[in-house]
Amino acid sequence: MTDSKIDSIISDFEFLDDWEDRYRYVIDLGKDLAPYPDDARGAEYKVQGCVSQVWLKRLPYQGNDPVLTFLGDSDAHIVRGLVALVLAFYEGKRASEIIKTDPEELLKTLGLDEHLTPQRSNGLRAMITRIRAEAQEALL
Repeated sequence: MTDSKIDSIISDFEFLDDWEDRYRYVIDLGKDLAPYPDDARGAEYKVQGCVSQVWLKRLPYQGNDPVLTFLGDSDAHIVRGLVALVLAFYEGKRASEIIKTDPEELLKTLGLDEHLTPQRSNGLRAMITRIRAEAQEALL
């Protein structure tokens, strides 16, 4: 996924007037996630701070400032869609870009900052924090 994927998501969101339709769209995004390996559902992959179970796995990388790739999953449909959204935002970015890029503007553009429950917002931010920490680790 690239910035064009995010641009496509933003366009789709603008086209959908009703928040129920937008929620269905987010759920559909989750259906397109790559299969998540069962052996990566342990505690070390679980994102802390999410009410639902969320797992993120960084794939192996090489180099000093690598492009990072993540797999993600959740046991809740809407949260799985949020995982897909976050992964689309960060996919294809180098570790240094991930650290510098904050998706807050994206969340405001999509209206998610206003329409998610506080628990889901906290979980979304926990995913972002985890991905940024993984990017920081990749630079060491």
